[in-house]
Amino acid sequence: MHKSVEPFLNNITRPARYIDSEVNTVKKDIKKVDLLFGLAFPDTYEVGMSHLGIQILYHVLNSQPHIACERVFAPWEDMERLLRKEGLPLTTLESAIPLKELHVVGFSIQYELCYTNILNMLELGGITLLSADRAEQEPFVIGGGPGVFNPEPVAPFFDLFLLGDGEKAIVEICDTILEGRQKGLKRMEILENLAAIEGVYVPAFFDVSYNSDGTLKEVKPLLSGYRVRRRVEPDIEGLPFPTRPVVPCLQTIHDRLTIEIARGCTRACRFCQAGMIYRPIRERSPHRVIELVREGLKNTGFEEVSLLSLSTGDYTAIEELLVSLMHILEDRHVALSLPSLRVGTIDKSLAEQIKRVRKTGFTLAPESGTERLRKVINKVIEEEALLEWTDHIFTLGWRSVKLYFMIGLPTESAEDMEAIIELARKVATRGKDIVGRRPQVNVSVGTFVPKPFTPFQWEPQLSPEESRRRLDVLKGLARRCRLEFKWHHPEMSHLEGVFSRGDRRLSRVILRAYRAGSRFDGWTERLNMRAWQDAFSAEGLSMDFYTIRRRPLDEVLPWDHLDCGVTKDYLLEDYKRAIELATTPDCRTERCTRCGVCDHKRIKNVVFKPEGLPIRRTKPGPWMDRPLRARMHFSKMGKMRYLSHLELSRTLARAVRRAGLPVRYSGGFHPMPRMAFLNPLPVGIASLDEYMDMELEAAHLSEEEIKERLNHTLPDGIRVGSVRFISLQLPSLSVMMKAQEFLISLEDSPLGLNIDRERFQREIESFLAKDEIPMEVTKGEKKRVIDLKPFIERLCVDQRGNISLILKETRQGRTRPQDVLRALFGLPPEKASLVPILKVKTLF
Repeated sequence: MHKSVEPFLNNITRPARYIDSEVNTVKKDIKKVDLLFGLAFPDTYEVGMSHLGIQILYHVLNSQPHIACERVFAPWEDMERLLRKEGLPLTTLESAIPLKELHVVGFSIQYELCYTNILNMLELGGITLLSADRAEQEPFVIGGGPGVFNPEPVAPFFDLFLLGDGEKAIVEICDTILEGRQKGLKRMEILENLAAIEGVYVPAFFDVSYNSDGTLKEVKPLLSGYRVRRRVEPDIEGLPFPTRPVVPCLQTIHDRLTIEIARGCTRACRFCQAGMIYRPIRERSPHRVIELVREGLKNTGFEEVSLLSLSTGDYTAIEELLVSLMHILEDRHVALSLPSLRVGTIDKSLAEQIKRVRKTGFTLAPESGTERLRKVINKVIEEEALLEWTDHIFTLGWRSVKLYFMIGLPTESAEDMEAIIELARKVATRGKDIVGRRPQVNVSVGTFVPKPFTPFQWEPQLSPEESRRRLDVLKGLARRCRLEFKWHHPEMSHLEGVFSRGDRRLSRVILRAYRAGSRFDGWTERLNMRAWQDAFSAEGLSMDFYTIRRRPLDEVLPWDHLDCGVTKDYLLEDYKRAIELATTPDCRTERCTRCGVCDHKRIKNVVFKPEGLPIRRTKPGPWMDRPLRARMHFSKMGKMRYLSHLELSRTLARAVRRAGLPVRYSGGFHPMPRMAFLNPLPVGIASLDEYMDMELEAAHLSEEEIKERLNHTLPDGIRVGSVRFISLQLPSLSVMMKAQEFLISLEDSPLGLNIDRERFQREIESFLAKDEIPMEVTKGEKKRVIDLKPFIERLCVDQRGNISLILKETRQGRTRPQDVLRALFGLPPEKASLVPILKVKTLF
């Protein structure tokens, strides 16, 4: 039995990343299942839990009685140090299973700059890095997601990849592995069986050779007739979709209920890999979308719904869907987000629907500043149409808009580049005429990275030096026009470009950079370009070879042996059309472009026309006219003690939503539930005596019914002890609170402190007799010395040898029990934080 990380979580950044107490998790008895699957995301928890694919696969796999699927995310650097120092393995969240004890570890590869995190997770989990070196009983390591359409740079680390839709294929893969293990087949025999599944790519069954100039000579299959073609599910309407997604306690990047309304896109933007590898367009019916929204909100309590698609505004029944949804969401004070809008795809009146609850952000992606260059990339948006759209956004009350552009697109000139700022300036100028003051126009610019399976896959990429030069020009222009300007790190884009079109030789570079300490390369502040440059140099490879050279049209590309459905001939024809400024039509509404994906029988575009959706509003309960306040007494124990105050308040607010309580909301553009808490406890302290006030529209529920509803929806570790109605005129909890009483158990401390009660009581008396008790405390990055004595109302040893401590609230603020322990025992902060502390009482 391995040690647990839990006793050390107080010394870890955002410990809620590593606890398993979220709502809607699935924890099976692992002794009663046949296969253990680790669903791995090679980035932090808050990034991974924002990804819909993780939620879908978690639901699909756990729906199988014989499979237990548990999640694991990349540990942040402080957790990695802890694991290595203490000799602890990286484990799954739900049951703390070391990765090496799983049967399958499946990575979702969304981004090329996560590669070193994959190696780190494998090594920390006790899994051999290279597939060829793995023992027979080690887990099978699988990769999926958009990053596997050219997985060659990491191919030696994976046993297999799945190209395409995974809802059915992932179960077939698990069953094939399980059957092979039960029959006693060798690892390579199981892999050969897996290769027969549509969409499965086993790198070991292909041999790669190179020319003397470093280009690919041949990628030769070693199995007769082995051909890897993307797995396409022809209709997503009937595919499983989670109605009880896991609800994180901490804030994630996309902290909302996400509903996929369509998969695929037919707009044919020539820079967009997703538009090619997810074809054809397959819509989910409006009725099914509404059903998923209703069920998802009931089971999660999210404050926002996001309709996910590569181009949400292109959804055939978008107008009718939005009107119906807003009647549902407005009553529940739930906002609606459309993360991928294209100018001209949504009628302006629909923006008024979106803002009915609160205004979410508006982001538009012209990509280029000129209509000429937008023709090159086949994103034909007229400038006046874009300006009219932003005018309307400002008219409806929005005061900021974000515009996203790229530099380095094929045929880009200096005029094209400078037109980026000119277009943004026009948006701001016209917005000022409407708003009466200058709106905030945020310009975000990234460097174009050519991707596999796009018409621009042969194009060169800007060098980091040229990217910086162009960005500097744009920064200067933006400054003069008083525009907010953000940009993507040129070196990061360059490294992304290397791996997006790289070959298997890069695996040696990745391994060398990993050994040199590279982690979280997609995080600007963590990217260590020196380590990467040294790794390329040591392996005799050049970054520029993969990025800044134009590739001959007849060159063998590292991904040519994989079939995404779109033919190479089509990509080549469309590339030529781009140079000629010829556009490619949208095959959803115009003629078929013969890209190669559809057979027009099983695989084809699937759309749903408007069909008269019913508009049903939520009926209010039999409420009284008089609002009131309810005071809730609750405990916060177990792993819930690792929630920050913000995380706790978010968890409780969502529990209130799930319980269906008629909580009141504030006014304004961003209404919030009227809930109030005690002053925050330090992270890591459990409590038996916490309080929350909430204002209710009316008392159609009894105090006991409110308590029962909340306890039914709260996560393990938080329990409501009582609810009572109180006057709205009572002062707030934070004003009423005078002090807090804590019980500190030294015997349970990992520090091994042995206390002689009588001698220790004398030491305490001496400690309290001091005129001052100075202690250096840290808040954020600031350090200061405070006097602890005014905060200490009582400090003594009880009959069991535990420390009883009462800390007062003063005009100078408050202090933490750990600070008192530091002063009393002379402990460093990281030691004092390991002592178990329980809050036993709030003193009013």
